Amino acid sequence: MAKSIRKSDLIAQVAKRAKVEKTKAKAIVDSTVMEITNALKKGHKVQLTGFGTFAVAHRKKRMGVNPQTGKRITIKATRVPRFTAGKSLKDAVRK
Repeated sequence: MAKSIRKSDLIAQVAKRAKVEKTKAKAIVDSTVMEITNALKKGHKVQLTGFGTFAVAHRKKRMGVNPQTGKRITIKATRVPRFTAGKSLKDAVRK
């Protein structure tokens, strides 16, 4: 099973690599996540060259089945976030 990296672990690594206090690193991580989220809410793409692209996909209305009752239901259309890994990230993971 792969180890899970939590947000606090990420903040600690950013602080160490950038040589800043953890409070500043937390502000940087939080701001980055907030800006990506805000862009996606507006329907924009966020491209981080070499890392990947965050985008919004549209799911059409579709039919489904309620697993408890077996009754057919309509699942309404919705917007969902998507991430596509960039070439550098793919290559790094494959090694």
